[in-house]
Amino acid sequence: MASERIDSPELPDFTILKRLARDQLIYILEQLPGKKDLFIEPDLMSPLDRIANVSILKQHEVDKLYKLEDKPIYSNCDQLCFLIRPRIKHVKFIANLVRSDKASARNRKYKIIFSPQKFYTCDMVLEQEGIFGDVTCDEWSFYLLPLDDDIISMELPEFYRDYFLEGDQRWVGTVAKALHLLNSIFGPVSKTYGIGRCSKMVFDLWRDLLEDDEHDQKDRRSDLGLVFMIDRDVDYVTPMCSQVVYEGLVDDIFRIKCGSVEFGPEVTSCDKSIKVLLNSQDKVFNEIRNEHFSNVFSFLSQKARNLQSQYDKRQGMDIRQMKTFVAQELKGLKQEHRLLSLHIGACESIMKKKTKQDFQELMKTEHSLLEGFEIRESISFIEEHINRQVSPIESLRLLCLLSITEYGLITKDYRSLKTQYLQSYGPEHLLTFSNLKRTGLLTEQAPGETLTAVENKMSKLVTDKAAGKLTDAFSSLAKKSNFRGIGKKLGLIPRVDGEYDLKTPKDMAYIFSGAYIPLSCKLMEQVLQRKGWTGLEEVTRLLNGNEFAEQLCDRNSGSQRTIVAVFLGGCTFSEISALRFLGKEAGYKFIFLTTSITNGARMLESMMETKS
Repeated sequence: MASERIDSPELPDFTILKRLARDQLIYILEQLPGKKDLFIEPDLMSPLDRIANVSILKQHEVDKLYKLEDKPIYSNCDQLCFLIRPRIKHVKFIANLVRSDKASARNRKYKIIFSPQKFYTCDMVLEQEGIFGDVTCDEWSFYLLPLDDDIISMELPEFYRDYFLEGDQRWVGTVAKALHLLNSIFGPVSKTYGIGRCSKMVFDLWRDLLEDDEHDQKDRRSDLGLVFMIDRDVDYVTPMCSQVVYEGLVDDIFRIKCGSVEFGPEVTSCDKSIKVLLNSQDKVFNEIRNEHFSNVFSFLSQKARNLQSQYDKRQGMDIRQMKTFVAQELKGLKQEHRLLSLHIGACESIMKKKTKQDFQELMKTEHSLLEGFEIRESISFIEEHINRQVSPIESLRLLCLLSITEYGLITKDYRSLKTQYLQSYGPEHLLTFSNLKRTGLLTEQAPGETLTAVENKMSKLVTDKAAGKLTDAFSSLAKKSNFRGIGKKLGLIPRVDGEYDLKTPKDMAYIFSGAYIPLSCKLMEQVLQRKGWTGLEEVTRLLNGNEFAEQLCDRNSGSQRTIVAVFLGGCTFSEISALRFLGKEAGYKFIFLTTSITNGARMLESMMETKS
């Protein structure tokens, strides 16, 4: 792995974001003086845990904590506080509780804290339910949760489905506010690049917010340089590929939630599960997180040998040396030993699971799809996968990868594969196929003319301006992938003589075993190198346009190499590893701001309509 360049900039300290969020929550809780019970929506429990633990909440007169579930509430407290996302079902649940208290002549105070903001619909529901005057509402503007030194998540996993499937734009303003908060704390951003319709909308709203308080920003030193914004639907191929860097694999198999993971008995070698925080403070994890999985075991065994030799130093020590060793080194060695054994256990568990899944065959199929070779063999593999009922999500992921890399499926294949899938996993997945079609993840090729040919004919009949509008309309009607064309233009499939060197990789393709450079990361690399979109016109045309480059203020070039990579609709750990590699090679420091951490399984689960 490339070593850090001496001239790469320092990362800002994002712990201030946690302190701000905690202080604001405490202030809101104190607006309801006296003892109170706090009901927390399940989705907010993990983020809240990273901000304020139980003891902090208890210090501010929170008596009991409950998970907000769809079942009756038994609380003797006269003050109830609800910490929720702005969702109609939660507001209705609270309304039912208030009404039942009224019916039984129970007099209580109710406070609803919406995070990160309250939507107009919430007020409407409170009014319709007839309890608008019975509750007080507040907003906990908790937009940014630092998961690590360089990763900030908005913890909005619903953003992807809401925007890219439903066309619901309610979170767009929330992202703009989050960027504005980042800008106001860490100094003005000099330039913003972006691609995608959602990115453009976020940027326009953010610029409006900046213009409102521009006078405050003039002479401030900035810790941030450039912002690069990208929509998830610009690159669907990357999340649909199996992750093979260590952190990505851990996420795929054990599900990293809010920066921590729960390792079960198969990893811990005891009968209980252990929750582990995965960040740069874990020295063992920090050294292997971005490594290709094939290199991880050798590193861990070397680490174990080094640790043993440090323990062995105790032999032959006198009393004074032993005292110093116990005081200064022993605790650190024990902690490292505990983490090392957990990561070795995780690796063994990953290897067992991957062997069961015929991992080599799966990787071969994925690589064939990426390169566009042996498509019939790949379809046969997918059919076998479906008919053996290996996993509904895995089968769907392979179908989507086939579709995105092949401009959609020909009608015969689409119908045959869809029928086999529905027969194997159940007809309730019919709606899932409809959703995948609407997002462009799994599409059927239109018979006859291609979309571009129709556009060309239309453009001859109408003016350029109208033709542009028609092109926009066509692209929104049928989101076709142009992966092959883009791959050739950007060199996404590396041509390597012999074996790809995974131990000392030369490019970002190592995150997919040398088969593919993530499109999202390659776009960023090219735009940063060219200082704009000049020369990439053909690529942006194939990506349906919506690219932009905007100068926000004139700054010195010192912070220009700190790049805030904003992913709208989710970012994978593979992309994070690839951009960290690019940063080390080119002297950039990437900060990742994402609506949530995602992977192929999470994206596809959000498309499913079946009740789990």
